[in-house]
Amino acid sequence: MRFQSPHFVVYASRLEHEPERSRLGVTVSRRIGNSVLRNRVKRRVREIFRKGLRASLPVGTSLVVIARGGAGALESATIDDELMMAARNLKGRIGGRGD
Repeated sequence: MRFQSPHFVVYASRLEHEPERSRLGVTVSRRIGNSVLRNRVKRRVREIFRKGLRASLPVGTSLVVIARGGAGALESATIDDELMMAARNLKGRIGGRGD
């Protein structure tokens, strides 16, 4: 499943071989900015995943987040809002229980 927000593209699928674990992949290209900016975006996305995004998705979900142009200029709260919106949208399409 795919969801696009203004600054991120989020892909989600169910893990067949590890149904009890959720995992995250983050991709930030050089077009976003220098290495400091790219790593800041990756750290923020990982922290948002740890603090709440993982709990809002069904167990065993594999999530890939791709940053789009302008993502480097966002505050953490805005990134959180966009990713939580993606999680709400994808949760219904992935199926399964939240816990």
